[in-house]
Amino acid sequence: MSRLTERQKLVLVLVIRDYIEATQPVGSTHLVQKYDLDVSSATVRNEMVALTDMGYLRQPHTSAGRVPTEEGYRYFVRQLMGHTDLPSTTKRTIQHQFYQAGQDVDRWMRLAASVLAHQSQGASLVTAPHTEQARFKHLELIGTYGRQVLMVLVLVGGDVRQQMLTLAEPVAQERLSAAATTINDLCQGLDSENLASLSATLDLLEQEVLKLVEDEMRRSADVLGGEVYRDGLAHVLAEPEFAEGEAARKALRILEERSLLQDLLTRTVLTTNVGGVQVLIGGEGTWEELSDCSMVLARYGAPGVATGTLGVLGPIRMAYGRTISTVRFVAGLLSDLVVDLHTE
Repeated sequence: MSRLTERQKLVLVLVIRDYIEATQPVGSTHLVQKYDLDVSSATVRNEMVALTDMGYLRQPHTSAGRVPTEEGYRYFVRQLMGHTDLPSTTKRTIQHQFYQAGQDVDRWMRLAASVLAHQSQGASLVTAPHTEQARFKHLELIGTYGRQVLMVLVLVGGDVRQQMLTLAEPVAQERLSAAATTINDLCQGLDSENLASLSATLDLLEQEVLKLVEDEMRRSADVLGGEVYRDGLAHVLAEPEFAEGEAARKALRILEERSLLQDLLTRTVLTTNVGGVQVLIGGEGTWEELSDCSMVLARYGAPGVATGTLGVLGPIRMAYGRTISTVRFVAGLLSDLVVDLHTE
């Protein structure tokens, strides 16, 4: 990373700020006039040439001004932007909205996605909180028709999983209830690995049900095991960077393909401490689908209890300061919710 002079840092910040607002290449004369700089346009032009040579700016056309590169944005976010915060009035408004939602987790998730999208003018995603290691709490087996049985599995922490099971043969409700009682008595507080060791002590029906419980508990550990809440996709598709169909298609893939989103979140957010913010600019050489996008991601919750993820996707020309501060603030509110729910 090249070492910049104070004037070069100022020019880079102003170019990025202006380009985010206007989406037009920025010229030296424009900068001097708009920001009332106390140097000549020739001096600013020389600094812009130096920043271009260092890889922080580029010139789309010979006669055009300059625009930031991915490296320019990365240097800005990591070295120049500093800590940003939302205005106090905005914080109070958001806090009031969440207060009105009570302690309904679904309402909080939907509200979080809405607030993130509105404040950042990007596309938001929020995953519901899930236990970091699923532990058994309670099981109900309800016969429906023939071999079909509804399994209602409650995990420690309150996560409820429902699944239709197809057993090897029809079983009376009385026998299903007895099997559920046996499993409840044996499995209280155990994780999926410990459940597996109990199989030899059970009869065939109980073994079959226990295996299905194990599979469901392992799936619940998936970072996207629950619902993913999204909002604001129209904001992204309205940006000029996504007017071309291929760029828009790639942005949609990031938000809609669970396998891609799972890989992205597993390799980024899950390596970040709760409350920490991760900024991905242009795919970081790993995700081709992000080549035209940036994402600001965070992990929320209570470590060792339950955590979730949230984030914002937008063009590389993103208002990073406001987006990062919004993501950080909403992550803090959701962490408070998780702590409150698990300490009651």
